Amino acid sequence: MKIRLTHQRSTTQDLSIMVDLLRASTTITVALDNFERIIPARSVDEALKISKEIGGLLAGERGGETIKGFIGNSPLQIQNYKGKTLILTTSNGTRILKSLRSKALIGSLINARAVARAAVELANDEIEIIMAGVNGRFAIEDFLTAGEIIYYLRDFQLDEFAKAAMIAAHDKRIVDEMILTSNSALKLKKLGFFEDVKFSIQRNISNNVPIYDRKLIKKYKI
Repeated sequence: MKIRLTHQRSTTQDLSIMVDLLRASTTITVALDNFERIIPARSVDEALKISKEIGGLLAGERGGETIKGFIGNSPLQIQNYKGKTLILTTSNGTRILKSLRSKALIGSLINARAVARAAVELANDEIEIIMAGVNGRFAIEDFLTAGEIIYYLRDFQLDEFAKAAMIAAHDKRIVDEMILTSNSALKLKKLGFFEDVKFSIQRNISNNVPIYDRKLIKKYKI
């Protein structure tokens, strides 16, 4: 099994793990406790159209700020809601998901072990971990989260980028400090969402593994 790490662009047609720690990956993982399915939307207009056609709770952000008339892309806020369908649009994570050609799982720190285990079950010979980043730019929190997931895949053939991420994620104290002081975290702090950041750095508190089939996200049954 080959393990590759990439930024934004996917090349595999086997299995991907999309990582957008702050906050789409974490919000999606938590939401599957209370929603049967999540439909990612590329744009606000697409989300509104889906809601009009089939119903569902609207959630999303642009630049970290909650979209007017939606609930936030917040793992803490989403715990207060439940239903059949959540429609989610975010600046980075849902955009990356919509671009993938492969089966895709969604990984975060809160489900790192579970998502790695599921990936091994589902992949044929390649697992590609994709860092969502922020508006095309590298985001350290996604790199370190990828490293945590890769730790559970360390017995396979890692490319050098994957090895670097795993080594970088080795020291939990330093990782937490780097995430809490990252550009993304500081922006969320200014917007009043720093509790989301602190929630997101917890390790392996969820066994939910979100799986995306190019239409919707459901919980993978391990």
